Amino acid sequence: MRADDVPAVMEVQEPTSVAGLSGVFPQDTHPFPREVLAGRWREEIDDPTIECFVIERAGAVAGFAALADDEVKHFGVALEEWGSGLASAAHDELLARMAAAGVTRPWLRCYAANPRGRSFWEKHGWVETGERSRGPMPPHAELLTYAYDPDSSGTGTTVAS
Repeated sequence: MRADDVPAVMEVQEPTSVAGLSGVFPQDTHPFPREVLAGRWREEIDDPTIECFVIERAGAVAGFAALADDEVKHFGVALEEWGSGLASAAHDELLARMAAAGVTRPWLRCYAANPRGRSFWEKHGWVETGERSRGPMPPHAELLTYAYDPDSSGTGTTVAS
């Protein structure tokens, strides 16, 4: 991802976030912070410890991802791509990149009130570690930590960290 990709990424991220995270960020009280998130993307693009990616379909931005060492920081695909298999393909590519970099236990955080996201991660072999935290933006919703465990794919298992 480059800084000039950020507007196209925001065009994907905003409707996806509004649709998928309305239980976390009700739009009447916590509207999508477009400028804040665009600024965060630009900062992360400039951060040498974070790899930011656009996910493309037919030459257009159809999703986004960011990795920081063993953490999946951000991941999403356009609403029109939900159910298309693009997210699964991108997920597998991210895991391959992490494995090639020597990562043995990838992890991520997912909002507890994001059932679609949690289902996606669990279906792809991610399990809750039991670790809880709070999101950085109001309303500071609960985040669950997940770790990748290919042996538990689809079981919804919880493992201790």
